[in-house]
Amino acid sequence: MAGLFHRIGERERRPVRLVVDGTPLEALEGDTLLVAILTQRAALRLNEFDGGPRAGFCLMGACQDCRVWTEAGESLRACSTPVAEGMRILTREVAWTGQP
Repeated sequence: MAGLFHRIGERERRPVRLVVDGTPLEALEGDTLLVAILTQRAALRLNEFDGGPRAGFCLMGACQDCRVWTEAGESLRACSTPVAEGMRILTREVAWTGQP
């Protein structure tokens, strides 16, 4: 499936590898999680209420529409979180064990 975002310019930044929902992805250094995911997918996540596709809403960290999680259970805003080498991200919340 084609990504929602398309790079039309600058592509010389260092590649950064991460895993999203068990699938390896490659982003560019300086990308946010939102950009990294939407350059390769048609949606960021599915809405927890109606299952509809979501791609972020405000794109400036003020709402919760781009919420994703690390495999360890940390909640992140995809629109304002820079990618880092080796990140392991989930686009749907799951019940983690061992959390307070």
